[in-house]
Formats: sequence, C-alpha cells, structure tokens
Amino acid sequence: MTRTPPTGVPAHVPLVHVLRDRLVESVHHGSVVVVAPGGSVLFQAGDAETACYPRSAAKPMQAVAMVRLGLRLPPDLLALTASSHSGEDRHLAGSRRVLELGGSAEAELSNPADLPYDPVERDAWIAAGRPARKLAHNCSAKHAAMLHTARRHGWSTSDYLDPDHPLQREIAATVEELTGQRIAGTAVDGCGAPLFAVSLRGLATAAGRIASAPAGSPEGLVAEAIRSHPEMVAGSRRDTTALMAAVPGLIAKDGFEAVQIAALPDGTAVALKIADGSDRARLPATIAALELAGVDPDLLTRFTSDDLTVTDVLKKHRRTA
Repeated sequence: MTRTPPTGVPAHVPLVHVLRDRLVESVHHGSVVVVAPGGSVLFQAGDAETACYPRSAAKPMQAVAMVRLGLRLPPDLLALTASSHSGEDRHLAGSRRVLELGGSAEAELSNPADLPYDPVERDAWIAAGRPARKLAHNCSAKHAAMLHTARRHGWSTSDYLDPDHPLQREIAATVEELTGQRIAGTAVDGCGAPLFAVSLRGLATAAGRIASAPAGSPEGLVAEAIRSHPEMVAGSRRDTTALMAAVPGLIAKDGFEAVQIAALPDGTAVALKIADGSDRARLPATIAALELAGVDPDLLTRFTSDDLTVTDVLKKHRRTA
C-alpha cells in the first residue's frame, strides 16, 4: 500500500470551455487521470494525487466490500446496490426487494427521506401529492444492502453508519486495498454513510481492478452486475447509464460534486473531478478521458456538444500505453 494521499487545495487546471457563438463564456477547471491496467498513469491533467471525496463514485467499492462479506443478490439488485438511482419504479421496487431479502423494513433505513432524483420522476411524485420517503432517496438500495449485510453477520443495525461499526470498518479496508492508498480522511456523505477520501489516481486504480477482476470474484460479480444492468446504476435519462450502453464492457459511476469514474474490461480506467462541482462539465471531460483510454471516438459522438468543448490540455494528448 502506498502512502496516504496529501490533503489541501488541489492544483486543478482548465478542462472544459463553455461556448456561446464560438466565444468562450465560462471555463471549468478540474483534474483527470487515465490509468493502465495495474494503475500506472497513462495521462494526467491537473492534480490526481491530492485527496478528494469520491462521493457516490465510491459505491462500486462499497458493493465489493459487502459481497466479500457474503452479500448475495441477483445481478440487477447488486447493480442497484452500487447505484445512485433515479427513483424510477424499478429502482423503488428493487430497493424494497433488497430490504425484504435482508429481513428489514424501510423505517430501518438511516438515509434521509427524499423525493426521486430524476426530475421527471420527481415532478410526477409531487403532482401526485406524495411525500418524501426514505425508499425514494437515490442511495436507498445501498443502505438496504448495508442492513442486509449487517444482519447476515449478527451485527447491530441501528448504528450501521457509524464509522466504527464492523461493516464500515470492512468497507474502509476494502477501499484501501482497491485504491492502494490509506484513507486520508473520513467525512459523512449526503446519505449519512461514511465517506472516505482518496486521490483520483487511487479511485481510478480501484475502478480498473473491479472492471478487470476474474468472473465470480466479489469484484467480478459487481462489475458484471453493473455491465448487465446499467439501467439500475443510474436511470433511463442519465448519462452514466447511456455511456455504459454505448461502450461495450464499460463500467461507470458518477458522484455528486462532479466526480466520475469509468473503466474498461482490461483495467484501463479514468477518474475525474470538476473543481466547481458543476455537472455540466463532467460529461465532456469524461468523453475526452475515455478517448484517451482508447475508446473508439465513434462510440462517443452522441455525447458531444458544440456548446461544451474540452481544452487543449485534453485535445492534444492521445493514449501512450
């Protein structure tokens, strides 16, 4: 295991330009890294070494930890466990099923009550006069799986989000193993779960290890679940789901504050963070990073926009494996 990533203000660089009639109107800074199988750096722009919070991009690692602890779910529900779901009917039904399989009830979830994440689903929910509920929170399936895993081991469930809970200690150990780094800091994510700070390089390394893991291993089970059910990882109107449908074998996960990971079956992987947390810059930077990782640009043209373009720091480089 390498040293703990340093903390501080990351040295971000300009990554994405917002254009209006060909004039640069706004600039989004950030950092991006592309790693080869094994974790060596193929390309880096900005700061891939300073610790940052992966937010929901950490969910595949959390899912791996729970599978290592004996969590067994059908592939669609395992993909949902690694999701930030949109709150579509299939997501709510799936989250409910994870609760049922673990012998838990919605009231035991420690995530906040919320409305569906997807704007269309949320508007319909509000129009129907439905109140916020825990099951509708985009992290509900992960929490249901955490309850399931804790119960399987006879651990307490009322405090399953405590960083000192056996479940969270095992998740932290898995994060450190997959990233090859010591956790630089622990915070509380928006859903209430412990959030472990690692570097973008560590995050990309973990994504690559999950994507290239042998079939049947905990990492391989999570990767295959994500690949086979991208609609459960985000939603029918979400770009992360569309990316996985467009690129054969890709696994991908976004996170709040404009974090993104994506990894190919051979273990080549990318991780990025947009400095200001703006989600509009996340997709253009991700597309450029995937091209640097060797993805056929023809598979990605549908995701490009004339109004959002990457800067020369991304345009002028190509994969140099």
